[in-house]
Amino acid sequence: MIEDLPTTRPASPLMDQLSSDLTLLGQLESHDLIRLADELRHDLLYAVAGTGGHFGAGLGVVELTVALHHVFNTPHDRIVWDVGHQTYPHKMLTGRRDRMSTMRQLEGLSGFPKRSESPFDTFGVGHSSTSISAAMGMALAAQKQGIDRKVIAVIGDGAITGGMAFEALAHAGHERPNMLVILNDNQMSIGHNTGGLATYFAKIWASKTYMAMREGSKKLLEHVRGAWDLAKKTEEHMKGMVAPGTMFEELGWHYIGPLDGHDLPQLVSTLQIMSELKGPQFLHIRTIKGKGFAPAERDPIGYHAINKLEPAKPVSDAVAPAKPKAPKYQDVFGQWLCDLATQDDRVVGITPAMCEGSGMVEFAKRFPDRYYDVAIAEQHAVTLAAGMACDGLKPVLAIYSTFLQRGYDQLIHDIALQDLDVTLAIDRAGLVGQDGPTHHGTFDLSYLRCIPNMVIGAPSDENQCRHMLQSAWLHEGPAAIRYPRGEGRGVPIDSSLAPLTIGKGEVVREGRDIAILNFGVLLDQALIAAETLNASVIDMRWVKPLDEALILSVAERHNCLITLEENAIAGGAGSSVAEFIAQSGATCAVRHIGIPDTFIAHAGQGECRQLAGLTAEAIVAAAQTSVPMASQQTL
Repeated sequence: MIEDLPTTRPASPLMDQLSSDLTLLGQLESHDLIRLADELRHDLLYAVAGTGGHFGAGLGVVELTVALHHVFNTPHDRIVWDVGHQTYPHKMLTGRRDRMSTMRQLEGLSGFPKRSESPFDTFGVGHSSTSISAAMGMALAAQKQGIDRKVIAVIGDGAITGGMAFEALAHAGHERPNMLVILNDNQMSIGHNTGGLATYFAKIWASKTYMAMREGSKKLLEHVRGAWDLAKKTEEHMKGMVAPGTMFEELGWHYIGPLDGHDLPQLVSTLQIMSELKGPQFLHIRTIKGKGFAPAERDPIGYHAINKLEPAKPVSDAVAPAKPKAPKYQDVFGQWLCDLATQDDRVVGITPAMCEGSGMVEFAKRFPDRYYDVAIAEQHAVTLAAGMACDGLKPVLAIYSTFLQRGYDQLIHDIALQDLDVTLAIDRAGLVGQDGPTHHGTFDLSYLRCIPNMVIGAPSDENQCRHMLQSAWLHEGPAAIRYPRGEGRGVPIDSSLAPLTIGKGEVVREGRDIAILNFGVLLDQALIAAETLNASVIDMRWVKPLDEALILSVAERHNCLITLEENAIAGGAGSSVAEFIAQSGATCAVRHIGIPDTFIAHAGQGECRQLAGLTAEAIVAAAQTSVPMASQQTL
């Protein structure tokens, strides 16, 4: 259970020593390294209990992290971590242990590697499948500049499914830079391969004796025409019988593995040998996600990330029962999708490895033949949906806003250009909170509304979300509904599948002088500000097409329009209003409130909105600097 996490910091004498001098790590003997790994794992459990955050992946790479920093001269040698979920042990070993209590909080440590945070964080990440490309760039840069530097990319079995990773593997096999890729296979994505025989041969292939024989044979046979190629192919076929490395060998990599990623002495020995080899090297290790914490080992998905461990509150008869929580937007989507699928067998659901996060667990259980998890392959997900739409299906693609950016070319070329009937359910739109700028979905309105044939909706509550999804699905063409992370406003949900009229907004409050045009879930802030300003509030609902008739009507009766959205101001919904006002010839002033031209730091979701100025106070301030002085006297 989660309550089993430690609430007091465990004694960690080796960690204490390394906190003042990391160079000691390279001098530790094998038994001390094992003890250090044990201390690091317990310290990690304590740290995450106090802050929450990504959990299982870090526990799984404790031994690997210790081995990497023991063998390599970091930060001179570069370690590039893919995605970054697993880097909490890395942060703790590299001078940030005492700041772990600030993890994912405003002005605290980032939950991901961040170049400005530490020289040990060599590349900022958050999206997957980037590490091999980045590490290759660093290896080539070192080569060009004559710098003796080791470069290592650590990538998981989920991230390596991304097409970008294979593009980099193929290119590196051609360029042959001196670099090492470590595949951390926690058996969450890549299928099981072989068993004891594979491990036995992997140890042989990673031995000094075998390496010496291989290099010596190469020098000898390279002078005999065709002999080395034949020997290499024989080696590859032999490996292919007992290990999954043939594909990597064919791409030009020297493959070793799979090895036990929790066998620290074996890891150290193998890394020391491979660090001296030239050209692209590939080490495949097997790990257990959540290693060392039994609940996380049993449920690696549930313990991928956890919330902060709060102390139990005493039960009192005087305390009123907690108000039921509003449903999360992702669950509203999941329920809508299930309800729709029971009525139309053309419905298929697609996700790029975000089943749980997108609320599709129930759909996957009830409709397994209509559920497609394409792994971390957003571009493929978009074009897969396009192909399905070509031949009679009605696909719904559930995807996070920040990850849809990766499928942008496919969205334009494969869906919109052909005006295909695909529904995009865009989750995590706006500011997501602690995961920070790599995961904020603050650009989708800007990058979607410039695409012809697109319909774009931004519901202001969970009930609207359900019915706007239905509108999008009924629309015979590409349509996107974007909604935020977290819970709704607590409004009643109509369980019917009635659609809302596309392109029609609603006046929710009548006022004078100022009208607030709200796009999305900031409606409550608009209504609070309107009370102070005696302003009208318009729930626009649709970004494309705009309700132009309603905007003109409002512009005729007000001196100033204030647009409100949880998206970048540049090119966003407010920009579309300003463009229309300019073309219409209306003389009404327009002010925009949205994400400013900056990346918003990680913090709580509410704090992020404060940082971005998406508050009732910001609306009032904007109004008071926009309305002519004669009108301000009535505010």
